[in-house]
Amino acid sequence: MRALVVVGLLAVVALVFVVVAIVKDTQGEAGLAGGCPEDWPRADVTLREPKDVKINVLNATEEVGRAGAVADDFKNRKFQVKKVGDAPKGVDGVAVLRFGPKGVGSAHLLRAYFLDNADTQYDAKRKDDTVDVVLGSGFQQLATTTEVNQSLGDLGSPAAPAGSCPMPVDK
Repeated sequence: MRALVVVGLLAVVALVFVVVAIVKDTQGEAGLAGGCPEDWPRADVTLREPKDVKINVLNATEEVGRAGAVADDFKNRKFQVKKVGDAPKGVDGVAVLRFGPKGVGSAHLLRAYFLDNADTQYDAKRKDDTVDVVLGSGFQQLATTTEVNQSLGDLGSPAAPAGSCPMPVDK
């Protein structure tokens, strides 16, 4: 009987500590632009569905028509392909993803289609939500659905780039 009283008392003390910790939590708004400098852009870190992602596909390889073929592959995967063309200069790696604050979540999803082998170029001044996908000489093919899902698990959640803050979430 005495052991039950001690266990009950410990449970009540633990509950009080948990309630106090939750009430006094100063990080409740962490990651939601609380305390963000006024002049920093707000990044949309919402992970998008392919149907909600707008992309431009640009060929930076020597292979003619590469952008068109990859754009068709993205269209078959339900992406919104806005422009297809050639990049002004070559890219040595697999790909480069160029985006602004409104395209952070979209670029995060696209990284998975390149198995996180695409370089990212964030431009804080860019105003649209479109991501430029610049295909490099190291590009072979987009990842399969299974590979994309595994890559997304490895990548975790989208994060605001340096010099920006996450956009507040409507509650």
